[in-house]
Parts: sequence; C-alpha cells; structure tokens
Amino acid sequence: MSHKRLAGKTALITGGTSGIGLATARLFAAEGAKVAVIGRDADRVQATQDELGDGSLALRADTTSPDDMTAVAGRIQDAFGGLDVFFANAGIAYPTPLLETDEQRYDEIMDINIKGVFFSMQAVAPILRDGASVILNTSFLNQVGRPGLSLLSASKAAVRSFARTWSAELLDRGIRVNAISPGAIDTPLQRRGRTPEEAQAVLAALVARTPAGRAGAADDIAQAALYLAGDESTFILGAELVVDGGISQL
Repeated sequence: MSHKRLAGKTALITGGTSGIGLATARLFAAEGAKVAVIGRDADRVQATQDELGDGSLALRADTTSPDDMTAVAGRIQDAFGGLDVFFANAGIAYPTPLLETDEQRYDEIMDINIKGVFFSMQAVAPILRDGASVILNTSFLNQVGRPGLSLLSASKAAVRSFARTWSAELLDRGIRVNAISPGAIDTPLQRRGRTPEEAQAVLAALVARTPAGRAGAADDIAQAALYLAGDESTFILGAELVVDGGISQL
C-alpha cells in the first residue's frame, strides 16, 4: 500500500466547502489527514460533512468573528487534540474601481480577506502543534498592477506579509507559515456576482494573459497546499509558492 503523505496529521481549512478549499479537503483526507473545514453556508457545510464522512469535522462559522473562531478552535481541540496544518483559504474577490467603491465594499473585502485571516490565526495558534504548517491563500494580484482591483490586491499583499511576520513570530515553536499565490482559477468564487457570460469573459481575458495558456483548477492549488502541508517542505518558511501559470512572472 502506498504511503499517505499526511498520515497521522490533522488539518483545518477555512472556506473549505467549495472551490479550492473543498478540493484541498478532499486531497488532504485522501492523503490520510483528519480534516476540519469551516464554511458560512449551512447547506454546503452539511454536504461537506456528508462527503468527508467519519473522522472529519465541518463547522458553520464566520472567520471575521473572533468568538466564532475561538469556538471552532475549542471544537477542534476536543475532536483532534490539536492541529498540524492550518490552511487560511477563506476570502472574497470583487472589483473595486477607485471612484466607484463605497465604504461598505471596502469593509467587506478587508474584513474577510485580512481581519478573517488574522483572527482565524489568532484563534488556532494555541492549538497548533510545534512544527505545524500554516498556509495562507494570497493571489498573483499582490505582484502586479491591475486597474480596478486595488483593494483585492492590497488585501492579498497584507496576507503575503503575514507569512513572513508570523513565521518570525512563531519560529521558537518551529511553526512555518507560507503562502500560495493562485492565478486565474476556475472556481465558484470566480463566478460569484457575475452572469455566466460575464464570468466566462473575465476568465477568458485572464487566460489570454496566462503564459500556460489555460485557467488553473482548484486541484492545482490543492496539490501545492499538500506540498506545503507535508514533511517534504520543512525547509520552507515565510515564502510564497506561485501557482499562476506564469501570469505574474512572464
């Protein structure tokens, strides 16, 4: 029987009921991990619990709520005894043209993409085992300038910074914090708030700029997360693994 790369490990994935998060949860479970996921939609949370089955944990929670995340950490501590892997994946993506973006949209993006990551990490840090791996989801947008995407880009640049600062802050516990920078990934998030025609047009425009010549799939990011979660990447910390088909590099 082949060796499972996450055998004996426990993992938590935020935004784990669809897209990249769900693909990663499936892969982590297949590789031997006990997996917990967080989502906000009750139906998707239940569907994910049913799919992952016994030994998994699917919880409804809001990552921007410190109280919710403290409760999640307590549930995981009771169920798993601690965490070996934390994938802070939850986020949103909306255009924010400079002259058209109101305060509500500003708060929504910054709260979910920055505040949610910060307070999720604050809640789970005490239950991370020494030597744990933390993975943060950023974006190729933190390395390029795209009109109309200033807030999304800035929020992901902040998350990129967390990977460095938290790696330094948790160094004495051997906890490494790294980031994954996705490019154009065909997921429900990419289609949210758009008609099917609009979503296809946006994706096609991104693919046209992508040297690899295609959109990424959620599984492309899940494979990168598996590498950072496993023991093969223990010499990597504070880094960003770019998985974007070359859109930010070439």
